[in-house]
Amino acid sequence: MSDPPFPAPFYLQAAEGKRFCVLHTPLQAPSGAWLYVPPFGEEMNKSRRMISLQARALAASGIAVLVMDLHGCGDSDGELRETRWETWHDDLRLGLAWLATRFQCPVGLWGLRLGALLALDFLGRETPLPCVLWQPVFNGSTFLTQFLRLRVAAEMTSGNTSRVTTQMLREKLLQGEILEIGGYDLNPALTHALDHVNVADAPPLPLPIQWFELQGPQGLPAPATQRILESWQTRGARVTFHSFAGEPFWQTQEITDCPDLIARSTEQMVHALR
Repeated sequence: MSDPPFPAPFYLQAAEGKRFCVLHTPLQAPSGAWLYVPPFGEEMNKSRRMISLQARALAASGIAVLVMDLHGCGDSDGELRETRWETWHDDLRLGLAWLATRFQCPVGLWGLRLGALLALDFLGRETPLPCVLWQPVFNGSTFLTQFLRLRVAAEMTSGNTSRVTTQMLREKLLQGEILEIGGYDLNPALTHALDHVNVADAPPLPLPIQWFELQGPQGLPAPATQRILESWQTRGARVTFHSFAGEPFWQTQEITDCPDLIARSTEQMVHALR
């Protein structure tokens, strides 16, 4: 295994502005390429180091990785308050097309958290591709509720005597209000789409899926995870589940690495594109 070259940052022109990208490539022509689909909000920022380490490990193994900030996120053009779920679909389409033009090799999608949900939703409407899920979100409505709780908690710690609930916040969104939560502006169109994306109960996709979960000290799947996995497998899904102990790097206060996840993912992600 050779050391990969330095990652190459650049901007990719989209229909609405430019997307900031970082391309990790091997020294030789890649045997495959992954488009990384990032999580939402601070989870994206906290996971950047792990994603860079994983991308470099893949490049050293002969696989290219395109890391793209989606519309309204990170260093890409656009405002989050203006973005749409479908705009992020367009971004994935753009990134995959760019990889297909740049490299003559198999490609796949690799998503973390909400990015995994976006990848699965996208592939449910497009040509099936190999897919890698890191700690996937399966229900957009549940994720949205959890995110809205950040606003509820902030209201409580600020000393606001008016009780705020997630239901009240949802009603504000339904009325067309943009909500600022933890420095991120949620718009009604994006949250409405999230509320209606649930791949846990959808028919399994006809594509190979590698699913990685960090499950705490014992490395055991949570009951909800086990139910989804068994449901998918019963219905013929081509899913391979990998569960092991590790720190939730996408949400820890300190930047955290997970070498075991990188090592196991590298092996599977190289094999998945053969």
